[in-house]
Amino acid sequence: MQLPNIELACIIDDDGIYVNLVKKIIETKKLCKNLLIFNNGKESIEYFEALLQNLSADKIPEIIFLDLNMPIMDGWEFLKRFTKIKNRFNKQITLYIVSSSINPIDIDRAKSLSTVKDYLIKPVNIKELVNIFKRSA
Repeated sequence: MQLPNIELACIIDDDGIYVNLVKKIIETKKLCKNLLIFNNGKESIEYFEALLQNLSADKIPEIIFLDLNMPIMDGWEFLKRFTKIKNRFNKQITLYIVSSSINPIDIDRAKSLSTVKDYLIKPVNIKELVNIFKRSA
């Protein structure tokens, strides 16, 4: 298998079991070189807003996996703030919603946002994850 072309991916999710599972898949399959993990939208949006002060390309993820239902700041609030700043990064960032919600209202709302590439329902299977990294590479 070839080395990953994705330098940095990001998971924003408060579900520790899910995060560890995805992290293990990414590491085992060597899908990217580095992984950022945030437990809520507030931590992650503060990271991205701070990056604007010092735009270092190696600290900007190429892929973001975002959960919707989190404490402190949920995925919708993160999206609202991230959408305002994402074009200031000189890098293509592909964002996927990863949620246990199968509510068609959530799915339609997420897919209507230009920031969101796709809506994935947990649990994400290994093949689906590998394909996402291949498409983004």
